[in-house]
Amino acid sequence: QVQLVESGGGLVQAGDSLRLSCAASVRPFSTGTMGWFRHTPGKEREFVAAIRWSGGTTYYSDSVKGRFTASKDNAKSTVYLEMNRLKPEDTAVYYCAATRKVLYSLSAALTGGLYEYWGQGTQVFVSS
Repeated sequence: QVQLVESGGGLVQAGDSLRLSCAASVRPFSTGTMGWFRHTPGKEREFVAAIRWSGGTTYYSDSVKGRFTASKDNAKSTVYLEMNRLKPEDTAVYYCAATRKVLYSLSAALTGGLYEYWGQGTQVFVSS
């Protein structure tokens, strides 16, 4: 069983930066894909970004492309989401998700149903 623990959320002002972390309990976790999703009450869960463990290919939603960067540390089985130029509309609970499948396209990466494991989420609040 893989456990995912997110950290790094908080309250920031518009234009600020935050870095989220997601540590996987299984080491080494050197294959598959890690995703970041977010959820705001009243809205559907939204794909944010994903990164493959092997090779580091990344995928981003249009709403965060150019502002957010996903990265990984294979040795620590940890992925990161660097969020820059944050906007109030980025306010949400951010979840990381893991799958042992290697996802080869954006359309696959943004499909939440393909991920087997989910973290508990970390709240990000961006004030205007």
